[in-house]
Amino acid sequence: MRDSIARILVWALRLLLPAHGRHQAHNRPEPAPMPAEPAVSPWARPWTGPTKEEAAAYFRQQAETTMPLAQVQKERRAALEFTALEHDYPYSYPGAPFPRSAFAVSVIA
Repeated sequence: MRDSIARILVWALRLLLPAHGRHQAHNRPEPAPMPAEPAVSPWARPWTGPTKEEAAAYFRQQAETTMPLAQVQKERRAALEFTALEHDYPYSYPGAPFPRSAFAVSVIA
């Protein structure tokens, strides 16, 4: 019994492992050597960040879409007053699933 198990194991290992010794295939073509790529330091090239014009356009667009600080502070004060009165503050934003008019209480602007 042990002999048959050993033969099965040797047979399976011969299928799974590569050949070596005199049974190795000599006519297998050699793989082409890979060309060595020169090591390039990341410090060798300049930083590839946004240009001055791209950064200015980004900040200009951001300034147009955000509220001025005075309006933000006014909205925070109104929210605090509504909280003190135990009412929900009618907060809405672009793309909100509900309009500002969906709230029962209106804000005095």
